[in-house]
Amino acid sequence: MSSAVHEGFAYDAVVVGSGAGGAMAAYVLTEAGHRVLLLEAGRHYDPVKETPMFHTPAQAPLRGAPTPDKPFGFFDATVDGGWQVPGEPYTVAEGSEFIWWRARMLGGRTNHWGRFSLRFSPHDFKAASRDGHGADWPMEYEDLAPWYDRTEKLVGVCGNNPGLDDLPDSAPGVLQPPPKARVPELLLAAAAGKLGIPVAPMRRAVLTRPLDERQACFYATACGRGCSIGAAFQTTTSLLPLARATGRLHTVTDALVRSVSLGESGRAERVTYVDRSSGRSVVVAAPVVVLAASACESARILLNSRTDKLPNGLANSSGQVGRNLMDSTGANVAGHIPALEGRPRYNEDGHTSNHIFIPWWLHDAQARGELDFPRGYHFELGGGFAMPNGRQAGAGSGYGAALRASVQRHYGATVGLALRGEMLPNPSSFMEIDEHVRDRYGIPVPKFHWRWTDRELNQVAHGLNTARRIIETMGGTVFDPEQTPEEAIKKGGEIIHEVGTTRMGARARDSVTDQWGRTWDVPNLYVMDGGVFASNPHKNCTLTIMTLAMRNAQRLADDMHKGAA
Repeated sequence: MSSAVHEGFAYDAVVVGSGAGGAMAAYVLTEAGHRVLLLEAGRHYDPVKETPMFHTPAQAPLRGAPTPDKPFGFFDATVDGGWQVPGEPYTVAEGSEFIWWRARMLGGRTNHWGRFSLRFSPHDFKAASRDGHGADWPMEYEDLAPWYDRTEKLVGVCGNNPGLDDLPDSAPGVLQPPPKARVPELLLAAAAGKLGIPVAPMRRAVLTRPLDERQACFYATACGRGCSIGAAFQTTTSLLPLARATGRLHTVTDALVRSVSLGESGRAERVTYVDRSSGRSVVVAAPVVVLAASACESARILLNSRTDKLPNGLANSSGQVGRNLMDSTGANVAGHIPALEGRPRYNEDGHTSNHIFIPWWLHDAQARGELDFPRGYHFELGGGFAMPNGRQAGAGSGYGAALRASVQRHYGATVGLALRGEMLPNPSSFMEIDEHVRDRYGIPVPKFHWRWTDRELNQVAHGLNTARRIIETMGGTVFDPEQTPEEAIKKGGEIIHEVGTTRMGARARDSVTDQWGRTWDVPNLYVMDGGVFASNPHKNCTLTIMTLAMRNAQRLADDMHKGAA
């Protein structure tokens, strides 16, 4: 096994990105005895020191409301990134609407994600064989199931095994206990039950029992701010410290990777990055390269690694790099529930997000051809006594006593259902390199093309109707009952689940990597982020990114020991 040296540190592999995939790869490789140089495009971030866990809205500008610089609110954990990053633009094709979230910080998006941790099911891995849409994964659920167990136990996921076909069981003893459902959630569950719709505890990467050096959640602050006690999973309080403790991890922040270069043998030989603090280019040797910078960033690196011999970019003999771009569908339905008015006020925070959710329940109806769309969706539920912020849904308008009475009436009596559904790849949704625009460092930027198809719009229409029925069954009033699917569906990229741009597959001619994340074209170049997804099931993607990275990095570690990487 060859190695290289950077700033006096000898390393065996370069990992690009410190989020879900990159941190897991670094953890597995260092635990296996390999030395890792980790390159992170964003700044250093320490959630123990920087998280404003107990600040109130009154302590923030605009009471913490979202702004263009802080789209998720003033206290959101993303400290150097968002839909736009100064000096690092992207472009969108005419007629398309797509927004690209980047978290330019150590730990990436894991610092502020929802922590929803749903396994993909057997339905998800071979869906194309069932309905003819998209592509199958080059593996079965059974291949990944034991790695899901290991990831859930390491990360710390709470939940249970309800025996539903869309929510595969974890092994006994893997999941931590889920928190109890809140009062609005119990009413939602009862209403859904009347309609024959099942509910289950949401599986979340939030500790309800202590784990290693991390404390259990004490149900008091918003997870999106980051978690200084480590209860809400982020790589900056778990995988990265664990990897660092081996003494085999060297992290370089503000290192924006530009390209990967090949040697005469056809193997990756060099990685070039820009030091964002100085603007200078740095070239490091590349014994093994793992790209885990996020689906679109890793694809950008490959496309920008083009040469005269490789005019379409690196690892792109299939022409699939940048193609098959998918995000989750998203739509929100909310309503006022008179039965929830006037309850005694008490702390109903819980672990801030929904304690129960509605998984997809209509596989059989779909198989019978009763639905006008393929695949499925789930509902994330909201409601209860969250901290008032002056922006409560349905709070009404006016001033003085009338406004105060309206706010008091609606506080705790509003419920919401957030749809998250599966998108299928289509030829009009992809990314390429914009030949006319460069960022402040001279790197060509991505250009996004996007459209939703009738498959997604029909899915959202079904979800809107279902959510309205649930709210009405609760005796409630929907705030926007005439909302159309075209009005309701979120923009491309808005759910921040973009995947598929370096798709895995069983054949080199129509995919970028094999099932282990190894690129078909370059034997020592791997991709271990959401770009490798062959489809985008409605479940949130982070758990599966980490699970694949754990499995594939262990295989890589073994190959490196044998000199086969």
